[in-house]
Amino acid sequence: MSVNTIGYEARGGVASRADDPSVRRAAAIDALVAIMAKLRDPADGCPWDVAQTFATIAPYTIEEAYEVADAIQRGAMPELKEELGDLLFQVIFHARMAEETRAFDFTDVIEMLNAKMIERHPHVFGDGAARRTAEDQKTAWDDQKAAKRAERGAGLLADVPLALPALMRAEKLTKRAARVGFDWPDADRVLEKLDEELGELATARAATDDANIAEEVGDILFVMANLARKLGVDPEEALRQANAKFERRFGHVEREMNARGGEHTLDDMEAYWVDAKKAERA
Repeated sequence: MSVNTIGYEARGGVASRADDPSVRRAAAIDALVAIMAKLRDPADGCPWDVAQTFATIAPYTIEEAYEVADAIQRGAMPELKEELGDLLFQVIFHARMAEETRAFDFTDVIEMLNAKMIERHPHVFGDGAARRTAEDQKTAWDDQKAAKRAERGAGLLADVPLALPALMRAEKLTKRAARVGFDWPDADRVLEKLDEELGELATARAATDDANIAEEVGDILFVMANLARKLGVDPEEALRQANAKFERRFGHVEREMNARGGEHTLDDMEAYWVDAKKAERA
């Protein structure tokens, strides 16, 4: 298949029959499939692309998803368009490698997605009961996934992805367990547990037990993820916001240090930090 499949010029990204969006879309998809096949051609493709495996590409897939989220957070639409393309490239890359082993191809991926979306939205595509709110849909979706797990004989936590960021996965694990009542009744009880874990960390530190210290820090982070869930806070987003705040304020500290020159004590830097906080609140 030529890269210029059905009139689509890959380099410029313009379809010859641009008046018809469906033709343009089909041409662009066919060109993408052809480009990926060419890159993976052992004879005259790209050596780097040919050398890749599912395992080596997976980290890039995760990275591209985060870059999409970053562009959304910054409201950068031109960048979002590009990052979504990069994420789609990850999908086509995995699909091409699967096609080479005759496991499945890109069309199979799309068809399975189409079927799943229709199945999960019977109130839109079928005669299912109306779901009037987003929460109604989420509850129904969770119920459908639970039914699928039951059919497979899988445990309640079986399909919480291991590749998720640890904080996000902790929140999802506790949320899943809460579906069967394994949960603290309110945030106050979680705070009591946090106090308990902090005490255990102090004991581990007093014993200079490095392994236990690491374990207790992990327990504290896990409890914090649970606390965020009980308070209706997305822990991953909350930490991203805290990271961004730290970057802003430390940037002010750096600028003050550079402007003033010389040596700076911790007290000096703390004063610059306080100034940054005041400026944000002004």
